[in-house]
Amino acid sequence: MSHTAGARLVQRRLGLMLRSRVAGDDAPDRAQRIWGAEGERWFTPEDPVWRVHADASMFPAGVASLLLQMLHPMAMAGVAGHSGYKSDPWGRLQRTSHYLATTTFGTVEHAEEAIAMVRSIHERVRGKDHLGRPYRADDPHLLMWVHAAEIDSFLRGYQTFGDEPLTDAEADVYVAQAGIPAGRLGVVDPPTSVAELRTVLASYRPELESSPAAREAARFLLLDPPLPFYARPGYGTLASGGVSLLPGWAREMLGIPLPGVVSTLVARPLGHLGTAAVRWGMAGLAERRPSDAAPLSAPDSSPDTPRPPDETDDLVGARAAR
Repeated sequence: MSHTAGARLVQRRLGLMLRSRVAGDDAPDRAQRIWGAEGERWFTPEDPVWRVHADASMFPAGVASLLLQMLHPMAMAGVAGHSGYKSDPWGRLQRTSHYLATTTFGTVEHAEEAIAMVRSIHERVRGKDHLGRPYRADDPHLLMWVHAAEIDSFLRGYQTFGDEPLTDAEADVYVAQAGIPAGRLGVVDPPTSVAELRTVLASYRPELESSPAAREAARFLLLDPPLPFYARPGYGTLASGGVSLLPGWAREMLGIPLPGVVSTLVARPLGHLGTAAVRWGMAGLAERRPSDAAPLSAPDSSPDTPRPPDETDDLVGARAAR
């Protein structure tokens, strides 16, 4: 076997492993439903939300999103009590990544179906946090925190680890576009600019705390992920990148001993390395895209069936369970 063929084999195996973990064994069928369906879509490949959510930077950004969301005690109580993040972490990740892919890249019809399903789940999720305070998953105030923490992390991840960072104007458009499905999910008046997003995040600071459940979940996510020994170093680079995206106050609240200089000089370069590896691995699956049989330039291609940027379809995002 030549060096080139060997490298391609390794690349493909890496891509398949990533796809299986994050999107599930039925990823090709799910991808076909997302990309193969004809119909109106909310977004196009030129839109900032498409570019961000299709990029490999979503891997470290997803870690950052989960860690940041944990700091709201009621959001964390919902995750700990109802998501099964320990008993079925990959299933949870696959469900949430599929939701994000459907609402970003899928048809409006499929996106609305996915949103309706999540709303029905939210209606049944109730409980109390560690101090006995009641919560409900469909509380608009709680939904706003989850949404704001999520898209702030995704945007920071793309601006840090993406190949082509967004301009300031494009970043504002990203925030507004990410709010379209969020509004239908139950977020009231989602932010429409980066400035509004940062204002929303700041307004939640008095409510955040390092609960026992948050510290336990952070340890699970960062120190004891459900991965075989050989896969942990690669995951560690992505987790390091995710931690580097967190504001210093969030790292401190979670008890993550990572001073700013270490974050900049060590964790962030590791994040770049891990993201580059993911991007390389997923490129090895590009020839398997559902749209390859009918590229956009073909005369009979439907304008309503966009060409996916790569095989990240169901691999985008690793966010808190809805």
